[in-house]
Amino acid sequence: MMKDKNKYKILVVEDNPGDYMLIEDYLNEQIEVPGITHVKNFESARKILEKDKDEFQVILLDLTLPDKSGKELITEINLLSPACPVIILTGYSDVAFSIQSLSLGIADYLLKDDISASSIYKSIIYNIERRKTNLKLIESEQRYSNLFHLSPQPMCLYDPATFKFIQVNEAAISLYGYSEKEFLAMTILDIRPEEDRHKTNKPNQNNINTNDKVYKGRFRHLKKSGEILEMDIYRNPITLNDKLYSFIIAIDVTEKTLFDHKITKAIIKTQEDERYEIGGELHDNVCQLLATSLMSLGMMKNSLPASAITWYDRSREYIMLATEEIRNLSHQLAPAFFEGVTLEDSFKMLLKSFNIDQKFKIQLFFNNAAKEYIIPTDLHLNLYRILQEQLRNIFKYAKASDITVDVIVVGDNLKMKIADNGVGFDTSVRKEGIGLANMKRRSELFFGNLEIISSPGNGCEIIIEVPIQLSDKNIVNN
Repeated sequence: MMKDKNKYKILVVEDNPGDYMLIEDYLNEQIEVPGITHVKNFESARKILEKDKDEFQVILLDLTLPDKSGKELITEINLLSPACPVIILTGYSDVAFSIQSLSLGIADYLLKDDISASSIYKSIIYNIERRKTNLKLIESEQRYSNLFHLSPQPMCLYDPATFKFIQVNEAAISLYGYSEKEFLAMTILDIRPEEDRHKTNKPNQNNINTNDKVYKGRFRHLKKSGEILEMDIYRNPITLNDKLYSFIIAIDVTEKTLFDHKITKAIIKTQEDERYEIGGELHDNVCQLLATSLMSLGMMKNSLPASAITWYDRSREYIMLATEEIRNLSHQLAPAFFEGVTLEDSFKMLLKSFNIDQKFKIQLFFNNAAKEYIIPTDLHLNLYRILQEQLRNIFKYAKASDITVDVIVVGDNLKMKIADNGVGFDTSVRKEGIGLANMKRRSELFFGNLEIISSPGNGCEIIIEVPIQLSDKNIVNN
């Protein structure tokens, strides 16, 4: 039989010379260099372990020593060398105490009458390897703990079944303003603004299945002070003690979002200024030229022969039609939102000019709250532009006959839905065009969301949801 050639350091605490000689023989039978240190009492073991508690890989301990025994002996040895596996060697087959000793941290419990060379060797090897595994686990947990608690980024651990916080790091406590005790009494819904909470599923066991994938998203969070934060959330599943949790890294992008909004506002303002300039030129100059042409044409009427009157009337009709078209176009490019003009009124005007030839069956619905709400001019204009852009998309691509526009205000949210019964498209395949990107950018400017629901043959729905009170405070007054 091949002996184990690895070098070991084994402390044997045994006062019976005959028992020690047997243990020594067993170890030499299995291990080429067992590296045994032998002491006969607890006091001698204590002095060696106090000098270097990490010197030994395993301790073989007789349960009854002259100066200490039983539970007290186990407790003292564990305190002296907590990381070293301790294997009890005893002549007493007390099952109840053997179970109790394992609960005290003993690695194994062997009866001297049943010991063989192979059994003691297997116990030593198993417990040394288990110690190595435990040390790696402790090191891994320590690295996780350091990464979690020392990270400058807010991090938390929550239960996907209940949404309750399990752990939060110092960065999260510092950013949100809640103490650790307060956090652990809260759920992730408690750091969402009230108007956003409906967007998150209610806590239940089914959430476990939906939280087992890596996820990234942007959410609004609420500090203890009431301040709103824009946060990029990175969620990963993590298993601790055989239970699945959700691990979150949160990055504060509030300043970046506000900066992006300023850029977006500047871009949109430039676009609107250009549209107003073009609309004004069409209305003030081109329409004036057409009006002058109409007057000049009228001065020629009396000098025309009877055979040319038909052409005169047709030319006059074309000029008047062109004038009307240019006026409609200039009004679309530069809509005038005067005090007292509601969103419903401006939508009616836009839909009327869009559907001048009655090609579409259009339904427009405002609930009472939406009719009564006096919308800020900036938001009014951007909702108008979103509807205008989607009507253009419907006209160019949808091949639709029916269009429905619904605007409702519920609580602190304004929701606008634009639906058609056209050909639809696969949202997972079709790339986002400039028009959709503009609509999305306009809704995000007001901290809103834009959702597209469509599939081939089933039309298209554009749903915009905007928190109107937040929009009033953060956009209109800036």
